[in-house]
Amino acid sequence: MIPTHRTPTHPGEILREDFLQALGLTQVGLAEHLQIPLQRVNGIVRGKRAVTPETAWLLSQAFGTTPEFWLKLQAVHDLAVCRPSRKIRPVRRVG
Repeated sequence: MIPTHRTPTHPGEILREDFLQALGLTQVGLAEHLQIPLQRVNGIVRGKRAVTPETAWLLSQAFGTTPEFWLKLQAVHDLAVCRPSRKIRPVRRVG
């Protein structure tokens, strides 16, 4: 369930705190290990870039998680950020 009182944590914060800091790994080190641009890692860590399916696969292989773990974190965050401010009535059957 999506919490309504706060925006869920961006996966970049999880990446930074629970993986990079915990393992003593730098963003540069991760980018080199994954063979991706540093800008991609930095954008995710700063919460400015989303985790894509491709990046989710790479992160899951590097950290022993699943791609679904990373994509679910991203989806929950995105849904909370994009929550509509107005309510829409359900569609009713015509006729």
